[in-house]
Amino acid sequence: MAIRPPFRSDVVGSYLRPDYLHQARCDFQANQISKNELTKIEDSAITELVEQQKTAGLHVITDGEFRRGFWHIDFLENLNGIEGYVPEQGYNQAFHGKAAPSYNIRVIDKVSFNQNHPFLAHFIFLKQVAETQDKYTAKATIPSPTMILRQEILANDGSSNLSAIYSDLNDFYRDLAKTYRDAVQAYYDAGCRYLQFDDTNWAFLADANKREGLKAKGIDADNIARICAEIINSALANKPSDMVITTHICRGNHASSWLFSGGYEPIAAALFATQYDGFFLEYDNDRAGDFAPLRYWTNKESRIVLGLVTSKFPELEDAETIKARIQEACDYVPLENLCLSPQCGFASTEEGNKLTIEDQWNKIRLINRIAANVWPDVQ
Repeated sequence: MAIRPPFRSDVVGSYLRPDYLHQARCDFQANQISKNELTKIEDSAITELVEQQKTAGLHVITDGEFRRGFWHIDFLENLNGIEGYVPEQGYNQAFHGKAAPSYNIRVIDKVSFNQNHPFLAHFIFLKQVAETQDKYTAKATIPSPTMILRQEILANDGSSNLSAIYSDLNDFYRDLAKTYRDAVQAYYDAGCRYLQFDDTNWAFLADANKREGLKAKGIDADNIARICAEIINSALANKPSDMVITTHICRGNHASSWLFSGGYEPIAAALFATQYDGFFLEYDNDRAGDFAPLRYWTNKESRIVLGLVTSKFPELEDAETIKARIQEACDYVPLENLCLSPQCGFASTEEGNKLTIEDQWNKIRLINRIAANVWPDVQ
């Protein structure tokens, strides 16, 4: 097994919810059960999920994002200075497939970290049930600070009041970085040693259509990419040496649909200038492009996690094809710096992707088998 994450066989984070958890969340929304009752049901579902992950052969353990409706909004709306709201015209990005629920976030005051953020207690619970042996590592997943930047500047629906709150955007960028420096420290203090920043903003900036749209607004996508890298590096500046922080780059994942298309080439230089310990990269279809942008990877202490197995559909990939693609990536990154994972989570929103729970575990077991074959140290 790898001494430090990301592991040879790793996961992005979210899993399909069991039916009884879906029902409990509906009952809570209908005021038929209390918040405490919902929490107890969530605790039970997460405890079951932890054991399922261990049984499947994983060493990285998440809570499946079972307490969330969205992979990002639930975390962001609990930061100081941010609120969730229902947009009049629906979610501000159009999925190629089923539309996302009409809910989003906006900045209403100076942004800072909420030291009583509920996700901290969520992680403490996960750690208690997951790390029963040294071979298991609890992983926390939160959205990147650049998701707030994208919502307010790049893809705003017209509701932003950012200019009235921050007359100088540099102050906004500094607050985003400090918010996440404080978040990193809070997670560390809660016992987290493996944290992931999930990020669809890089894929937005890589998409040719989005880049043209930004240009029409007078926004330079390359300059924004540089600013994003600076925010992230400032957020990581005080990361403890025994803590691993990775990122996952996603092109959108809701009910097996997607948002963005395009390879990593336009943003690769800025992306790989960030000081993450690992990069989870979607590579499950042609929309992700080829491996050539990996030539910008220069931090030899970090790892590239190839998302070659899709989480969107049930059909199992051919193991030999996956192994051949790993070897292709070795043209740019040494094998010892590579890992394997699903291309995204199985349920970035609580609805989940179009496959069964058994399909989900078949995918995980396939990744484990391939990893054990490609990297003999995986055991």
